[in-house]
Amino acid sequence: MGVNKALDRVVGLAMLVLASTVFLYYTIWTLLLPFVDSNHPIQSLFPPRVWAIRIPVILLLLGGAVVGSFLSVVMIRSNRKKAMKARQKAEAAKSK
Repeated sequence: MGVNKALDRVVGLAMLVLASTVFLYYTIWTLLLPFVDSNHPIQSLFPPRVWAIRIPVILLLLGGAVVGSFLSVVMIRSNRKKAMKARQKAEAAKSK
């Protein structure tokens, strides 16, 4: 149990560091970079500002598609199970 708990903490810390880094990078890119001259060397570390809108929109669309697909698969499987139980119940009633 102790090894799993330590591993969970390391993974959690890594995820926190990654999320914080992405948040800081995106915040600098969208909020601070517009006030920096376009010929400043720091501008080369960031993509064009139009991608600051495109990337989140693309990620939201992909995330919505994944969630919608998952929900539809779960609903279809649940309906199949209900239909199978109903068939078994009907067959059991016929055999009596």
